[in-house]
Amino acid sequence: MFPTFRLSMTWLHTWFGLVLGYVLIVVFFFGSLSVFDREIDRWAIPETRFAPQPMSSFDTMLAPIFARMTPEADELQAAAKRVRGPLSKTLAPMNWGAYTTHRDPVLSLYAEYAVPNNPDDPDDHVHGHVTIDPRNGRLLPDDRLKIGSEFFYPMHYGLNLTWKDLGYWIVGFAALVMLAALVSGVVIHRRIFRELFTFRPRKHVQRSTLDLHNLTGVVALPFHFMFALTGLTVFASIYLPVSETLLKPQAMAAAMADAKAKGLPFKPAGVQAPLASVDAMVVEAKRRWAARGMPGEVGYLYVNHVGDRNSYVTLYRAGSDRVTLVGQPIHFEGTSGRVLLEEPPPSAVASVNDFLTGLHLQHFEHWLLRWFYVFGGLSGCLCIATGFIFFVEKRKRQHAKAGTGGARWADAVAVATVTGMLVATLAILVANRLLPPEMAQRGDWEKASFWGAWVIAAAHALWRSAPVREARLSPAWAEQCSAIAALAFAAVALNWITTGDHLVKTLGERFWPVAGLDLALLVAGAIAATAAVALRHRAGVAVAETGAATPDDAETANA
Repeated sequence: MFPTFRLSMTWLHTWFGLVLGYVLIVVFFFGSLSVFDREIDRWAIPETRFAPQPMSSFDTMLAPIFARMTPEADELQAAAKRVRGPLSKTLAPMNWGAYTTHRDPVLSLYAEYAVPNNPDDPDDHVHGHVTIDPRNGRLLPDDRLKIGSEFFYPMHYGLNLTWKDLGYWIVGFAALVMLAALVSGVVIHRRIFRELFTFRPRKHVQRSTLDLHNLTGVVALPFHFMFALTGLTVFASIYLPVSETLLKPQAMAAAMADAKAKGLPFKPAGVQAPLASVDAMVVEAKRRWAARGMPGEVGYLYVNHVGDRNSYVTLYRAGSDRVTLVGQPIHFEGTSGRVLLEEPPPSAVASVNDFLTGLHLQHFEHWLLRWFYVFGGLSGCLCIATGFIFFVEKRKRQHAKAGTGGARWADAVAVATVTGMLVATLAILVANRLLPPEMAQRGDWEKASFWGAWVIAAAHALWRSAPVREARLSPAWAEQCSAIAALAFAAVALNWITTGDHLVKTLGERFWPVAGLDLALLVAGAIAATAAVALRHRAGVAVAETGAATPDDAETANA
């Protein structure tokens, strides 16, 4: 064991941070991108480059679209294996839903369809999804990948590993480790206030890297702790699914009792009945919200028990004017349009949960605060990346003398994770602009470009890691920084070529979703190019000072 508590915390901070840091930097980076996921969607899908719209008329536009919707083909294939006998070609809709935000130009519609004859699950159902232009009801292509909200966003909480919810569990465990790493970091750095103002970039790599690691960790410490804690809170029901496992009958009974107490029908009556004017319900909901001193638009519309006598409509206010994630739902009887329930303010416990959830998901309109989220997330990436570099720099000379390759492997994985992740992110944006719009399975090809680029970057990092065995800098850092710069500039140029939306035009029109991403890509490219030059210069100086062979010569000798 360790002679002091501080040394035990140092060990925990070092090894837990190293092993889980590879996951956490992915979480932080894609969490930062997710702050502007809708804007990335608009850059990636030029057909959606128009101003956000309010919820469209249900009676004249949405109802006919819902009536024409069908279940997803892959879900139907899976459902056919669960039922007894052939699956009906026409499934009855159970629920309809429409969702938008203050940053969404498009409107997302979804429907649930009942799947009969499943002996194992009487409530079996499948889903259908469409995305429409709310200005005219035009269906947008289904095969277009929403890179921001459907790829980058789930990457930060599930790593896009859906098998057995594996990604959720990996990220959840990493979040717990992060909390331990934050606490142990505070214990290790007793002079934490001094380190807030200490950065010596002209010192040797180990010293300046440790300074930057401490600085970024201390500056954003409350942010990092808050996001790790609230992330675990948001997904508590996944990590502890008691109601879906041990207490499922009790959970069902509680849901039925809650619906009865609210006067909401839990089950359909089995008697067909028409739906009253939902537009009139929207007018009444907006009047009631305004009367409570919080006027707003509808953000989420939900029709339960479609076409049944027990149908009801729930309207949620788009609460983008506050941090707390609440929608002030109002429930209407579907057949008459009368108000069944205007839900009261949540309890104290529920309010805390809503606030923590809203703090993490940041659906509010405060743009400056959103940028603070981005900088806080990127500071976490920088803190973890400098931790990787410090770990290698501290040990590579010892490993070189001992003839072991531990530092080489750690450095290669760090390169693959840090710069490789950026290469993959930019590769999917470049592929998005290069692939033909009419290409079949276009979204799958975009995803393949992301994972393929990351695999290539990882292989390159390992291939170019030989100099680390001689206690020198891996050339992969500089080379992948050059690749990042080239891809970033290429993405901006390709956006101009393929859409005509060059930066001068988008800035002149103040169309910030596209202009902002182009500017961010240019800044990222400039930083990456500067870093590549600096890294090559530092490597050259190190070779000159030691009188060693060039990195390429040494690599050839080691091959």
